[in-house]
Amino acid sequence: MPSLVLGPMLRHAGRTDATVWVETDAACTVEVLGHEAQTFRVGAHHYALVIVDDLEPGTVTPYEVALDGERVWPRDDGFPPSAIRTISDGPMDVVFGSCRVAYPHRPPYSLTKDEDPQGREVCALRALALALTEVPAAQRPGALILLGDQIYADEVEPDTLEYLRRRRDTDVPPGAELSNFEEYTHAYAVSWGEPAMRWLLSTVPSAMIFDDHDVIDDWNTSQDWVADIRANGWWDERILGAFVSYWIYQHLGNLSPTALADDDLWAAVRAADDAEGLLREFAFKADREVDSVRWSFCRDLGPARLIMVDSRGGRVLDPERRDMVDDDEWAFIEENAAIGEHRHLLIGSSLPWLLAPGMHHLEAFNEAVSSGAWGRTVGRVGEKVRRAVDMEHWAAFNRSWHHLTRVIQDVGTPDGQGEPPATIIALGGDVHHAYLAEVAFRRDAGVRSRVYQAVCSPFRNPLDARERRVIRAASSRAFGAVASRLARAAGVQDPELRWRLREPPVFDNVVATLQLDGASATMRIDRARPTTGGTRVRLEQAFHGAL
Repeated sequence: MPSLVLGPMLRHAGRTDATVWVETDAACTVEVLGHEAQTFRVGAHHYALVIVDDLEPGTVTPYEVALDGERVWPRDDGFPPSAIRTISDGPMDVVFGSCRVAYPHRPPYSLTKDEDPQGREVCALRALALALTEVPAAQRPGALILLGDQIYADEVEPDTLEYLRRRRDTDVPPGAELSNFEEYTHAYAVSWGEPAMRWLLSTVPSAMIFDDHDVIDDWNTSQDWVADIRANGWWDERILGAFVSYWIYQHLGNLSPTALADDDLWAAVRAADDAEGLLREFAFKADREVDSVRWSFCRDLGPARLIMVDSRGGRVLDPERRDMVDDDEWAFIEENAAIGEHRHLLIGSSLPWLLAPGMHHLEAFNEAVSSGAWGRTVGRVGEKVRRAVDMEHWAAFNRSWHHLTRVIQDVGTPDGQGEPPATIIALGGDVHHAYLAEVAFRRDAGVRSRVYQAVCSPFRNPLDARERRVIRAASSRAFGAVASRLARAAGVQDPELRWRLREPPVFDNVVATLQLDGASATMRIDRARPTTGGTRVRLEQAFHGAL
């Protein structure tokens, strides 16, 4: 009798349709609400994506999962029934954030990093899941946006570390890190298999994009970095495992039923007896040819449109034309940003469009000198600094930063064809602190939309006290003034807009919520706190403000 290995995960939820993803331990037929799908095989693993397409807008429908006719979900584990909530034009809560290590919730892992190097405190997503068990299904968030580092391939938690040690010698590179597809499947099962997380992902639709730690720290920082990493004999299996597992566990569920129907790879995978070979071929091409796949995607969320931008896997790293994404991907972003009249436009990226001003100017300065603005010798030093301190955000791809800024300006400016969105909100993660930044374009730019950068990181992987002091210092006005002068001295183009953080950065493990209602929007940031004894977690509001 087949059984569930992982899932169900409610992925896409539209007005009348939804997709439910599962992993099983054998080939079988998966049924959800009278809709069936056959599993597809990748090596020793079996998966299915069930499309449910006869729902009513704005409704909540509890669902069960059956394998070969036998019900396997929900389980008798104390959690409420899973339900599909279809979208409407009414109010919607959108939860977002990034960076989550799946360490156990016990000491030393539940301690702070200052108390123990292994400390990661308590998980904000787990706290959210437990809080939502007390909330009626119709009042739960309409979307969960995961902005990268869903797993840490280069910082495995204890369960996966023991698994690796049973499989191979972890004293041999890549050591105690994931090395291939099989090890990735284990890491995903640990990260998403914890009961509270499993229930959360079964009942709140999720949209995802990867960041560097889903593959390796500093992934695709520069052309020099790529050359160095490919010189390692273990790298090819690592990147193949990363891309194959990402396509299965994350990307496939990002697509709507309409997009799936037009996806040739999805059709080929379902038709194959074993899709491992063709997915490995796809993954190798995706790594070597940045224009061979588009990881970015678009999803409508009631009053909002989400455009998720891949700011990692599709980078153009030619020093003469560094870009976050290639031309085809820019065309996709621009087209979907301009289509339709949405009250809110959300532009998701694992990396923030806007850092604190001082950090923005410093990264733009570093890119300029690394590219030779102050000569080859200083350029080599700049490249070393870039890789040493992770100067790889949008500001460090200044050409792309200005391109995205123009997209936002164009969408936010009336063009006679309709009203621009009430808000344009760039969503970001990665930086291990959270904040809301207000953006001001020049008056003659004509931007009517309210524009913000909203950042939430980490769900679970907080900074220590020293790292927090560095972030606070780099967010100061004095640091910003010095960094701005450096950038101008290196010939960096002026940003031509101004922004400021609404309040000082929020640290700790956090989760953010956008509350969208008509043309109005608010943002809340909640930090995770342990309850007495540290066996459970709760959320404590750290910020709340209107947008």
